[in-house]
Amino acid sequence: MKDIVADRLSRMEDLEQRKQLKQLMNGLFLGMVDYQEKMNAALERRVFEELEDGEDKHDIFVTVCARDDFDPIHDFLYPMLPEDVKLPSIALNRIVESLSRGEETKLYTLFMQCGNPELNELLTGKRTFGGVLETTGGRYAIEARVERSSRYTSQIERLYDVFQKNGVAWKTVNHPYAYKFIDVILTGSDRMPAVAEEVLELSVDLEQYEHYKRTDIIPLWNIEQLELKNSGFPVPAADRINFEHVMSLRKTGSEHGYLVDGDEENIRYIKRSAEELTIVSPQERSGVWNVWKLTQPVLTQQGKLEYPLYSNRRKDGFIGKYARKQTMVVRATGELMRIVHSFEAAQWLELAEAAVDSVPSGGAKGRTYGMNPFISDNIRSEAGKKRLKLTFRPRGGQDQHDYMLCDLMSFLVSEIQMYFPEYRCEGEWA
Repeated sequence: MKDIVADRLSRMEDLEQRKQLKQLMNGLFLGMVDYQEKMNAALERRVFEELEDGEDKHDIFVTVCARDDFDPIHDFLYPMLPEDVKLPSIALNRIVESLSRGEETKLYTLFMQCGNPELNELLTGKRTFGGVLETTGGRYAIEARVERSSRYTSQIERLYDVFQKNGVAWKTVNHPYAYKFIDVILTGSDRMPAVAEEVLELSVDLEQYEHYKRTDIIPLWNIEQLELKNSGFPVPAADRINFEHVMSLRKTGSEHGYLVDGDEENIRYIKRSAEELTIVSPQERSGVWNVWKLTQPVLTQQGKLEYPLYSNRRKDGFIGKYARKQTMVVRATGELMRIVHSFEAAQWLELAEAAVDSVPSGGAKGRTYGMNPFISDNIRSEAGKKRLKLTFRPRGGQDQHDYMLCDLMSFLVSEIQMYFPEYRCEGEWA
């Protein structure tokens, strides 16, 4: 509007009239324009602030690294299991005890840098592999099998429980690395080692899968477990039965997300303000609370990572925020497209088609697996569900991520499954 007024004034040939009109416009009209623009900006800001749900503070970022390359003072990445940073030791007495009883025992955990089809082929083959156990008493020929490890997927399930305790909406964790760890299980040996011996070397040959295995790889995420104390004495809550335990977040960072882990009997509900975390509990005395800090990363300062960093973060946008405020899900292909492409993970994949068919679940073309197996549906029967086939195509120029594509597709399909529980969602390649 100001530009239009300036343009009209510049076209007036009578300088005296231009001067008078300019004074009039500056004194009255342009002031009204400034006021209107200010009010419009305030209204726009208010609308967007009402749609802010704080969801971005609970985004999960993940990757893996070699144990020797782990940075203990990294800005936002922490090991999923703190004990992983230490070199694991193998107790020979435990191996001898299991062998003497004819039982199996776990040796170690491996990361398999391969695609989901190759990993499934290895795990469903029910094969045994040969290996060598070298001790101070000699070399022993051993046999072992492999199975999918639950060390890290169980941590994701525990995280889901913490989300539920805090009343925070769950969003599928995009941790493709967690599903590529396997446990090597000792099944037998050609002879019995002595308990007094010490293990020098232990190796198992996975034959054609040998070039996929990576030792000493540990998964990381942006969750740090803290123990926080009350800022002061607990004060009675509004119900005059429970007490409010207030913890200041200034030292740990108020811009991060926080979840309280504890017994449900000891926590009534949790409130979060800009600078404080308040726990309403029947506990009368001050105490120490186990808090999970979801550190928000500064991606421009993350440094070089050997393996890609993945997340379940959504792209920031008005339509996505508005849709998440609505209780009704739109049953349309366009809504499927919006949900899929709202995630940053969709930069590697594109949803090409969605269709309902009657092909049995787990068909030959099915490439995905559920990333939320711990969420049960007690209302609908799996047997009566129709199959929602989601067809994806990889985006060009992403060869370095090829072995992760099936896992990224599984993440997007798992998120769609939460929006459309009446269907059995499966992903396929176009």
